Amino acid sequence: MPLVAIALLAYGAGLLAGLAGALGTAAVCAAICAAVAMPRRSLTVAAIAALLVAGAAVGRAVERRDHGCAMIVAGRSEWLVTPTLALGPGESGDAIVHAGRCATHAWVSVIAGQAAPGTTVRARGIPRLGPRGLALGNVRLAAGVAGPGVLARWRQRATRTVDAAFGSDAPLAKALLVADTRSLTPAMRDEFAAAGLVHMLSISGLHVGLIALAVTIGLGAIGLPATRAGWGSVVLTAGYVAVIGAPAPAVRAVAMLGAAAASRALQRPTSAWAALAIGAAAPLIDPRLVADIGYQLSVAGMVALIAAGAVDRRWLRWRFTGWRHALALAMLTSVIACLVTGPLVAWRFGRASLIAPVANLAASPLMAIAQPILFLALVLGWWPAGARFVAGAAHPALAAFEGVARTAAAVPGAQIDVAATDVALGIAAIASVLLVVACVSEDAWRPLIGALACAVAVAVLPAVPRPLGQMELHVIDVGQGDALALRTPRGRWIVVDAGRAWSGGDAGRSTVVPYLRARGGAIVAFVLSHPHMDHAGGAASVIRATRPGLYLDPGFPGASGSYLESLDAARATGARWERIRPGESLSIDGMTLEFLAPDSSWTASLDDANLASSVVRARYGRVSFLLTGDAEAPEEEWMLGHDSLALAASVLKVGHHGSITSTTPAFLRAVHPRLALISVGAGNSYGHPGPEVLRELAAAGVRTLRTDRLGTIVVRTDGVALSVQTEQREWDVEP
Repeated sequence: MPLVAIALLAYGAGLLAGLAGALGTAAVCAAICAAVAMPRRSLTVAAIAALLVAGAAVGRAVERRDHGCAMIVAGRSEWLVTPTLALGPGESGDAIVHAGRCATHAWVSVIAGQAAPGTTVRARGIPRLGPRGLALGNVRLAAGVAGPGVLARWRQRATRTVDAAFGSDAPLAKALLVADTRSLTPAMRDEFAAAGLVHMLSISGLHVGLIALAVTIGLGAIGLPATRAGWGSVVLTAGYVAVIGAPAPAVRAVAMLGAAAASRALQRPTSAWAALAIGAAAPLIDPRLVADIGYQLSVAGMVALIAAGAVDRRWLRWRFTGWRHALALAMLTSVIACLVTGPLVAWRFGRASLIAPVANLAASPLMAIAQPILFLALVLGWWPAGARFVAGAAHPALAAFEGVARTAAAVPGAQIDVAATDVALGIAAIASVLLVVACVSEDAWRPLIGALACAVAVAVLPAVPRPLGQMELHVIDVGQGDALALRTPRGRWIVVDAGRAWSGGDAGRSTVVPYLRARGGAIVAFVLSHPHMDHAGGAASVIRATRPGLYLDPGFPGASGSYLESLDAARATGARWERIRPGESLSIDGMTLEFLAPDSSWTASLDDANLASSVVRARYGRVSFLLTGDAEAPEEEWMLGHDSLALAASVLKVGHHGSITSTTPAFLRAVHPRLALISVGAGNSYGHPGPEVLRELAAAGVRTLRTDRLGTIVVRTDGVALSVQTEQREWDVEP
């Protein structure tokens, strides 16, 4: 491995430690390197130690600078705000906040005004700077100052082109072409994750490389010399990467293409490691980029490709020829790539795919066919009929690509859920590094034995959930449906609803069970709000897999097939069934569940299960969470008349996915929440959440979070304060 690549990796590791505040870890690693270097008088090892320290120092300096900037912003009440997504009354999201020359990221909760993504508007509100970052509450957006930048406008135009051309294939096409995964359903995400293909859903070197190859072939076909075709491919591919917003993995790929084209033009051979170092050098400009999971997976994947190439040169090509060599190399590359990126995938997705090498082998040719066609459709955006024609030609490849993911995910034992502790992930990362060293070294046995020893250590380590000392509410993103999980201070779970079911699967099996297993801890109870499919569809799968000791539901007589199946599963696993009764409560690990509805006399005359939804208030210390299922206005009115004081809660899970049939003004006044959570599917056909509900919440000063925008939402409390974590960031909720 060249010194430049080693130096960059050492500096990046130090940056990560500095940004995470783990300066002690970086110092220990540097001390170990220095101890190894001194007796051997190894300048390389000493340089690694120095770069670790330098990276950690830079990372710490960046963290301090960001904190100082956040303090400046927090000292003002008026700013310029540039949101990542569209914001309106009752909506929250990430934004860049400018105060003078200072700019920093903050979480913005809007009560008035509108802002399109990428636009810069004036804003006033209440800042709060906590341990988890900067949040702006009660924000009023005023007149716009500047529209989206050129690149943002290009990306928006490209997204509209894909939507218009690809029809039902647009969600998958946008993920593969313009790095927009927001329209993908949770079921599709889980299929690709279980199949080990989730890396193909985000723009990376693979996608950019395929497009560059197709462009090079096309330019060569029209008569351009090889050198000019190579440079033309670099220029056109760089333009494409700029149009889609310049994601870090794509920028790395373009930089590597440019380095390769330059080496060919100068007739100077370039090491693959040197090209990787050039492409992965972005953290030298923006140190924060080293913490981006897309950047990490992209670099790790390229390292795996180089390692596979080394094994091929030394061993494989001398034993196989022709198609056998091509097949063996493809399988070897797939296996090494899965092993090297495995720790990152386990950390990010909480699972490891055992079928990934085979799935990647089947999916890669389909990607090679589809990606150039997708690119051509985007290029023809100025000619809608031509773009639709080319998009139609891509449909068979996209359908087959999705079919590979679905088939691989359905194989029994295709994936294992991982309760990944920090220690286990650290050991697994060491195993990946040793595997790469074994691939590229002349003496492979010692690093290979070390990698196997690390793998054995990870396998025998107990999966012990971390002690919490606090209560958590997890609103799991299952699309259009509900799946909630309450985590007790001792790390155990009460699951409330399990999402929907569809032909051949359900959210319980594909999303809820992997989510819970990845975090560890026993499931002590399952609560069903009501027997509609979008809440009960995955209940049987959750009960069979987690075997809770208690099953609670309102016992509404209008039962669905999924509900009856869940009762059969509870009986088969030995779970005790109880009907929910208002006034009763359940205490678990210092947390109390109070059942407020439905009442049997109220439900006797009903024919709508929504009106018989279980309403549960979970209380820990001075903080409470009100979970309302799909309760609508008549049931809310019954609760107001029965005991309105019992409805007060810090956090409200908004009823019926934010439908206008729920969350009446009187009910909202009685609850008086600080935070509202809406579980809803992106682009759903019901119009959820209703604009009227969002306006009512905003007018009441309630911060509203939605799964269609933020994915899974986690709310934590120590009994006094509240904090929120989403896939984007974590922040404190002001009192």
